[in-house]
Amino acid sequence: MKKEKDKEWADYYDEANILDELLEEPVEFSLGERLRRDIVSKKRKRRLQNITVKIDPLQVMAIRKLATTKSIPYQTLIRHWLSQEIRKELNLLK
Repeated sequence: MKKEKDKEWADYYDEANILDELLEEPVEFSLGERLRRDIVSKKRKRRLQNITVKIDPLQVMAIRKLATTKSIPYQTLIRHWLSQEIRKELNLLK
């Protein structure tokens, strides 16, 4: 029964243009001013938290190769990229 329902959803997303379902409305996002300032200034130092993210295996291989060329661990490279993008987004929201 579950596989049948999963197949229905898979077929739906294969056939439908789900981007048409997204709303083009502004999203309101806010951080406390102090937290935003700490993130942008790179002052926020906390213990790292483990999370799980599903990534295409080919992307993981590419990230590992890029990290190797930069002589840094691949997880550090990913954290660096995320940090850059977060700061970029927060600066745009000012």
